[in-house]
Amino acid sequence: MSKSKVLFIMTGSIACYKACHVVSRLVQNNCEVQVVATPSALKFIGNATLEGLTGKPVVSDMYAPGNVMDHIHLMRWADMILVAPATASFINKAAQGVGDDLVQTLFLAHDFKKPFLVAPAMNTSMYSHPVTQKSLQALRDMGLEILDSASGILACGEEGWGRLLEPDLILKFALEALKRSPKSEAAKTPSERASAFAKVKVLVTAGGTQEPIDTVRVISNLSSGRTGIALAEAMTQMGFDVTLLQAHGSPKTENVSRRDYFTSFASLDEKMKNYLSSEDFTHVIHAAAVSDYSVDSIEVAGKKYRPFEVKKVSSDSEAMNIHLKRNHKIVDRLKDYSKNKDLQVIAFKLTSHASSEERKAAVEKLFKGSKADYVVHNDLTDIDIVNRTHKFTLISPQEAVPCDNLGQLTNELIQVLIPKDAL
Repeated sequence: MSKSKVLFIMTGSIACYKACHVVSRLVQNNCEVQVVATPSALKFIGNATLEGLTGKPVVSDMYAPGNVMDHIHLMRWADMILVAPATASFINKAAQGVGDDLVQTLFLAHDFKKPFLVAPAMNTSMYSHPVTQKSLQALRDMGLEILDSASGILACGEEGWGRLLEPDLILKFALEALKRSPKSEAAKTPSERASAFAKVKVLVTAGGTQEPIDTVRVISNLSSGRTGIALAEAMTQMGFDVTLLQAHGSPKTENVSRRDYFTSFASLDEKMKNYLSSEDFTHVIHAAAVSDYSVDSIEVAGKKYRPFEVKKVSSDSEAMNIHLKRNHKIVDRLKDYSKNKDLQVIAFKLTSHASSEERKAAVEKLFKGSKADYVVHNDLTDIDIVNRTHKFTLISPQEAVPCDNLGQLTNELIQVLIPKDAL
């Protein structure tokens, strides 16, 4: 069986260390890999490492003896080109057609008959800069496949977009690209892939419910909504049709297809029922923290009131008794609410300082009640509130996949959502 030929381009980012894992896995998957590295990339990872992984000397200097025509020969040789990590400099120069070094001239020698994948990696400010975003769109319009960045902790210590996709996800996209023959009628063009992605219609919930006591006081929880919002943003960037249903008071975002708000359990339940019964959603990512109880009545000075019957309970009152009523589990009704009977549900479960047996029992109970396709579980001990880091486990009936951070969870969920006809 002949080997697929991969031209692997590295540009100057600390994420080069992650790209080495992709190189190694490509070789393990019967690929012949030739690395081209910019001089700045070689400041982060050495020649010896790359040559050891591929068995081939690294190409870096366009003017080295015997290398002058590499920008032509290598592009003709390769079955696929992958740039990982791709810096803002590479992306912006490529979009403008600048050919001032080896990697830029390689791009200018591309004939657009072969897959050309670009995996960005940079600081959030550089990634979100209008020039970079315009350049990424220009490359998409040319037919390049952008393996868009993930959200997570960056090398600079900040948290946000710009993080290189996890190696296993880059590998997945690369192997899928190699399977597509440019001459095959079954091959997917970028526009066909975008069309298939747009058919994925996702409802994401985020944040905590607020159960009213009077017109100014509520019972709520500690959910910030950041996890659900980050997932909605990532799904939107992938080209999925995303509706974000977020709690009032959760962080604002403009980076989703559509957004709406909820306050209480009742409003969340009503809006989810309306959305699911009237539109053909393919997936629900139910990350909202929903109250198990709502206020039935309050008792002040021997008198009972319904919520909102008292504008504001006086702070002079010696005592106030709050009577709660049990809420049904919204997640257990999602598939019944849904117009699309093939709806896939990704449910979330948070436990608190639970033993392994208690965690397992809680997840099993959620699967049984909701008939969810996947459950994302974490325990309160997995959350570092100060550094805003989370660990998760993505669980299906077949397996449990540990995720050390939100970026990894995002990548795993993207794989769940990608339709087969987009490959």
